Amino acid sequence: METRARYALIGLFMLAVIAGSFAFVYWLENKGGFGQRETYKVRFEGPVSGLSTGSPVLFNGLRVGEVTGLSLNPGEPQTVIATIAVQQGTPIRDDTKVGLEQQGLSGGAAVTLRGGTSTSPLSAGEGGALPLLSAPPTAGQDWTQAARDAFQNVDKVMTENSESLKSAISNIDTFAAALARNSDKVDSILAGIERMTGGASASKTPLYDLAAATGFPPPPTEAAAWQLVIPEPSTLMGTNTDKILTQPEAGQVAELPNAKWTDNLPVLVQAKVVQSFENAGYARSVSRPRDNVTDADQLVLDIRRFQVATSLEAQGDIDFVAKIVTTDGKILDAHEFTATAPASGTDAEASVAALNAAFAKLMPELIDWTVATLQNKPQPPAPEAGGGETPAEPEMPPEPEMPPGSDAPAEPSDQPAGPDNTL
Repeated sequence: METRARYALIGLFMLAVIAGSFAFVYWLENKGGFGQRETYKVRFEGPVSGLSTGSPVLFNGLRVGEVTGLSLNPGEPQTVIATIAVQQGTPIRDDTKVGLEQQGLSGGAAVTLRGGTSTSPLSAGEGGALPLLSAPPTAGQDWTQAARDAFQNVDKVMTENSESLKSAISNIDTFAAALARNSDKVDSILAGIERMTGGASASKTPLYDLAAATGFPPPPTEAAAWQLVIPEPSTLMGTNTDKILTQPEAGQVAELPNAKWTDNLPVLVQAKVVQSFENAGYARSVSRPRDNVTDADQLVLDIRRFQVATSLEAQGDIDFVAKIVTTDGKILDAHEFTATAPASGTDAEASVAALNAAFAKLMPELIDWTVATLQNKPQPPAPEAGGGETPAEPEMPPEPEMPPGSDAPAEPSDQPAGPDNTL
């Protein structure tokens, strides 16, 4: 039994050796270097990281051979020569493009070939040398090397422009500090832009309107002989706002919280002054500059105070100067108008009511003064018709009187005196 078992093992071993031999021969014929192969040389201008003998050769993504050798060119240290063996019939042409491709995360590399457009095969080298394919200089550069080169370039640029970068960063800091100091103004500008474009969301701050004066006597039946344009009043920057202002102490100005006018104060006052003139019956005589009325005098206003004084007793306080400027640029007259009205409290509604009461006091005074000044405006003399008076004709002297009983003097004769023509 022992002898038979030993022979059985020997037989199995021989069968395994024969099967392995057949597999080795099959591998050599299909994957190794003993089949019908074509050999080429590939020149790389630079490092070929991950490439080694036995690395695959891919043609349009399909494996067609492997690298059979790697060497350096002593005359060109930067050049690497790779010898590749590919299947016979692989369409390698003169314009076939050569590259190097990294194979996953293992670090291995493969030579890549991409078919060209030419129909002529790659010609052999001089003296029977193998055909030579040349790879571009960037063929051996992987993404890690490209990243390192990019970071080196960035570092070089930053080093060369370090002073400019410091100056730019300093300017950004200065701009940011100025922006922080003027954040309130920036918010106002953005809010104004939103209002102009209609993109502002519904405001949570209550808005209050200034009331135009009413209750005037019956308007004149005939239109006034004058025309008046009311431009936007002038004022200081602190008053040119839509905030309702208060004066807690002398020389101090504060904003009333949680309350705003419907527009900036000068625009609002201009609109309400024009409306007050219209309510008084002068709608055909008063206009704004945008109406393009010609040959009209101007009512120029300068707002000095428009606030609620809260230092002692709360009261609305309005003060402005009015000037009538003629069409030739001369000031016809000027007058200061001041009015106060008590406020029932310091809240927004009480403050607005006090300012409306003071404004209602001033408008009749302003309108009466303006109308009287324009009606008494000196009129230029009318030009004389015909360019002047016709000079009077000179008077003829009277005829001399004749004494009584005398005949009228004879008229002189046209015939000369002679013997036949005696008197």
